[in-house]
Amino acid sequence: MTTTRRTARRPVDLRHVSETLSAIEANVASAVQGKPEVVRLALITLVAEGHLLIEDVPGVGKTLLAKAMARSIDCSVARVQFTPDLLPSDVTGVTVYSPDTGEFEFRPGPVFANLVLGDEINRAGPKTQSALLESMEERTVTVDGTTYQLARPFMVIATQNPIELEGTYPLPEAQRDRFLLRLSIGYPHHDEELAILRTHGGEDRVGALSPVTDAAAVAAAAVAIREIHVAESVERYIVALCRATREHPDVELGASPRASLALLRAARAAAAFSDRDYVVPDDVKALALHVLPHRLILGPEAQLAGRDPLHVAAEVVDGVPAPTE
Repeated sequence: MTTTRRTARRPVDLRHVSETLSAIEANVASAVQGKPEVVRLALITLVAEGHLLIEDVPGVGKTLLAKAMARSIDCSVARVQFTPDLLPSDVTGVTVYSPDTGEFEFRPGPVFANLVLGDEINRAGPKTQSALLESMEERTVTVDGTTYQLARPFMVIATQNPIELEGTYPLPEAQRDRFLLRLSIGYPHHDEELAILRTHGGEDRVGALSPVTDAAAVAAAAVAIREIHVAESVERYIVALCRATREHPDVELGASPRASLALLRAARAAAAFSDRDYVVPDDVKALALHVLPHRLILGPEAQLAGRDPLHVAAEVVDGVPAPTE
């Protein structure tokens, strides 16, 4: 593993952060069988104050993962089933007239929860999808000219099925760019699927989960992670990776500066999981293939040739040398 040169700085106390993350990880892993990397990446997204897009075929545990995370934290949780007839006000809330007071009152929508599960997000129309843009980026909701602040932590966990395209609306680039990570859970191995049968075949394992921490502890962990040290050489490595996507011949639209910030935040969270108060290049390298691909738009020739953004991102990661000091 490559390392960075550590400069003089104020140490970050990560003891409580590590304890909080380990407790959530163990609790979620007890329900989500055989996917430790997926569970860790989902929790990295949570403490990096990002949002998660889970894209995979039906029945592999997308909703299970989101529910297990929600059950592990004592916080407000909301679930939105996205459908073609879903309206923006069904997500953000609506102002209604109250006969009792003679005034208009705002009734918050499900987006005002700490954890928002958006199931099959690509089934809603573009207008409803865009209702999440402000809340995901700025942690605010504006309705009828009034801006409301969302609680922290705030995380959107969205799922979508990439196979069934009938009746779906592909997420626009601006929407995909708001998601810190995109994950694919994948099918389990033989022994893992056998464990799933034995674990979930006779009981509701998610319903039996109890919270192991609360929203305040998660918010405090997110604040502490912001202080994790990132050497200048690692910062330059992050920038070089994102700039290389823009210069790749198969890419029409590369990773934006928002992607650089996302990679930085995710790397800090990964360092905290390893109980380190500094980021190493391997943190960045391991996360790049989850942060960058869904932000890339390939050119027409590359799409006709069957090129995939994940493979392009892998070429970029292999082609940009990581710092050794």
